[in-house]
Amino acid sequence: MQNKFFLLIAAELNIKHHQVAAAVKLLDEGNTIPFIARYRKEATNELNEDHLRSIVERITYLRNLEKRKSEIMESIQAQDKLTPELEQAILNATKLQEVEDLYLPFRPKKHTRAQQAKERGLEPLAEILLLQQQTAGTPAEIAAPFINQELGVETTEAALSGAKDIIAEQISDSAEIRALLRQVLWRNCEIASELAVSEEQGKDFWMYKDYREQVSRIAPHRILAINRGEKTAMLKVHLICPHEANIDLISRRIITAQSIFSDLLSEAVADSYKRLIFPSLEREIRSELTANAEKQAIRLFGLNLRQLLMQAPLAGHVVMGLDPGYRTGCKMAIVDATGNVLATNTLYLTHSQQQRDHAEQLLLKYFAEFNVTLISIGNGTASYETEEFVSGLINRNNLAIHYLITNEAGASVYSASKLAQLELPDLDVSLRGAVSIARRIQDPLAELVKIDPKSIGVGQYQHDVDQKGLSSTLASVVESCVNHVGVKLNTASPALLTYVSGINASVAKNIVAWRNENGTFSNRSQLLKVSRLGQNTFTQCAGFLRIENGDNPLDNTPVHPESYPLAEQILQVLGFSLAALQNKQELKDLQHKLNQAEAAELAAQLSAGEPTIRDIISALSKPGRDPREDLPLPLTRKKIVKLTDLVPGSIVKGTVHNVTDFGVFVDIGIKTNGLIHRSELSYKHFRHPLDILSVGDIIDCMILSVDEVRNRIALSLKQVPKTETN
Repeated sequence: MQNKFFLLIAAELNIKHHQVAAAVKLLDEGNTIPFIARYRKEATNELNEDHLRSIVERITYLRNLEKRKSEIMESIQAQDKLTPELEQAILNATKLQEVEDLYLPFRPKKHTRAQQAKERGLEPLAEILLLQQQTAGTPAEIAAPFINQELGVETTEAALSGAKDIIAEQISDSAEIRALLRQVLWRNCEIASELAVSEEQGKDFWMYKDYREQVSRIAPHRILAINRGEKTAMLKVHLICPHEANIDLISRRIITAQSIFSDLLSEAVADSYKRLIFPSLEREIRSELTANAEKQAIRLFGLNLRQLLMQAPLAGHVVMGLDPGYRTGCKMAIVDATGNVLATNTLYLTHSQQQRDHAEQLLLKYFAEFNVTLISIGNGTASYETEEFVSGLINRNNLAIHYLITNEAGASVYSASKLAQLELPDLDVSLRGAVSIARRIQDPLAELVKIDPKSIGVGQYQHDVDQKGLSSTLASVVESCVNHVGVKLNTASPALLTYVSGINASVAKNIVAWRNENGTFSNRSQLLKVSRLGQNTFTQCAGFLRIENGDNPLDNTPVHPESYPLAEQILQVLGFSLAALQNKQELKDLQHKLNQAEAAELAAQLSAGEPTIRDIISALSKPGRDPREDLPLPLTRKKIVKLTDLVPGSIVKGTVHNVTDFGVFVDIGIKTNGLIHRSELSYKHFRHPLDILSVGDIIDCMILSVDEVRNRIALSLKQVPKTETN
């Protein structure tokens, strides 16, 4: 059976059977996806993380399907109704829905009208009606023998009504008819919505006040919007279908001969469709539409989160973080280049002139005392006023300081968390947010992993989707990013370590505890001294942990300890030793040799796998390298832009803040993000806005319109002259 699964998955993913088999074997042995993708390339023939996650999803589905088939066949066998034909049909089914359809006639049901009719002895009458052999007489004459006062069948009408109930349920339980109707409904039905409240109450759902769209074509984000409207009792939602045509379709399969029962059978078909089949399939279709929409929303959230986490860090700066506020003031924190807190305070930037003057003097004092080079302003309440204050201060004093607006989503969540209490025990909860706002531009990944991904604020409808599926996907994204970048073992927080391959929360705490008790790690092998970190965990995590200035320069590279001998052999073949990785001139010479080295030749010479050789060459070329260094740095600025300054037709530079199904939100330097509707992204055909832009991209865009009343800015990417584009 496993082999059958492997063949099926291989065909679906357009990869080889042996790749799937190797991947599943490694996964079943407890290896993580980042570890397999990075350090077991020879075994899987270089499957990437996307392939591996797809394999996990499909093998889990297929194994659950097989388990469900066994349960169903056992249940039917216990009823002594499992025929060879039915067993084969169940075994041949490739989808869970097909299996459940086949099981429907045998599934234990509540006390239905059909079951009550069977208890009254009317099943034989139903069978007579379905045979359709009587062409003379009346249905009442045929039903007369089934009158039974003791069983509650007092008239022929009651007998025939019970027989129709049995037939209606049999039709509804037919896997063939359900499959046929399912296809027809998906092809021909429309989903429709209307306001369930007044237009004023339902103004957020005006677009859907009289809305209809074909089920098979409706966009995922519109499904989620409609669902939200229905859940909040703002909308009434239903399917519009050609019911009479559907009933006629079933009738042609049930009524196969002219008989005295034709009208009764027609009534049974109509009842089956209206009372049983359509309500069931309507729920199923709505459920599938929602599941597909949620899957798309979760996928989009994950892709946005990946881009956000992988933004280039602004390293080397002393940063002042400002968490804006009106009544309670603006919280300030200054952190050094490594994130250590140097000073905190509360400034009143929106109160009296005296308080504003005092705040200005304090800031100038802090700038000079701590040599602040960058200011990070949170984008929440009072952000505009804070930016206005900072911009004026910089320009009046001709300061060599830049600022940027930072997405502060989740800062308050972090501030009140147990992790924040442990990291910043001496700070008031209100000041911790300013520290987070400062740190998250120094290293977005290290800081954002401390926050529940759902609170980071990218994507769409994240609170409306399956929370378990969302959490699982986002955890996978964070895990992937953390392991791609690598983690500095001697400075990483427990939150960051938790996402390293193979390390759970308790082991992460033990690593930090060992570090606090024994000092910094000087080599990766010391990890084996950490409580509950055994050889298997070491194998999974070691390659993703970095040690700067340690005993072995390879500890500051992605080279796995199991490949250290091979790395040294490569160096030896090229005429170098490990010391070359720590000497600038030797490293420069080594890089030149590595650029000329042929991985295939080295692999043959050293009897090693070519993918591993390639990875080692890359790692040796740039020891300690952060892969995010290749990305564009976030935009900083010194001057504020006002909504009234924006002129339609002008070109502005901005940073992509969020990507949705319907367009892209861009931070162009003012409090309100502009929207590039998907129709304004490109003249070329594309499937999704993500095909054009990603979170963090720095772009030039044209202002189409500014709506000051509704506080909306419409932008265009496709109308920017080519000479203006990046």
